[in-house]
Amino acid sequence: MEDKNKYSSIHDDRVIAKTKTALEGRGVEVFIAENKGEALEKIKELIPREVSVMNGSSKTLEEVGYIDYLKSGNHGWNNLHAAIVAEQDKVKQANLRKQALLADYYLGSVHALVENGEFVVASNTGSQLPHIVFSSPNLILVVGTQKIVPTLQEAMERLEKYVVPLEDESLRKKFGVGTQLNKIVIFKGENQRLGRKVRMILVKEKLGF
Repeated sequence: MEDKNKYSSIHDDRVIAKTKTALEGRGVEVFIAENKGEALEKIKELIPREVSVMNGSSKTLEEVGYIDYLKSGNHGWNNLHAAIVAEQDKVKQANLRKQALLADYYLGSVHALVENGEFVVASNTGSQLPHIVFSSPNLILVVGTQKIVPTLQEAMERLEKYVVPLEDESLRKKFGVGTQLNKIVIFKGENQRLGRKVRMILVKEKLGF
């Protein structure tokens, strides 16, 4: 595993501002949150009532309090993830997952964010990737600024040498089964003609791996 300090330190305001500007140039709307509490309040502000929401498994979303807030039911959203988890019939559950690809809002995070505005998201199964690249019209990514790196090469190194080993270790402790690095998306920009809204909340705290 790579040196933790190399990939777990919060960057200064200059690097954060540079990354924000680069993201905006790639069609991503960016918000800066000083802490996880501000990040959660921004999420609440961005998502209107009576829309459908879906999220992937995310330590970041857990840490900002989004998962607990979602489970509370005090938001007026249609929680598609809860319906999927509650369904015991495997065929019906699979159909619900397919339908959830059209969620009004999808929330997640990234594994590495480059100062030039590119970011990397990886997956074992690929279940969250359609939302991120196309299917959900509103994408909200919550990112701790320790995930910022200078180059795409270092983003890939962060993913392979730092994130995956940590996620594998965490999953083995929780479920007895680890993860695999099977599918990777390198997000370089959003085509504005599609009409999607891609938003990122950069949080000045260490969140996720």
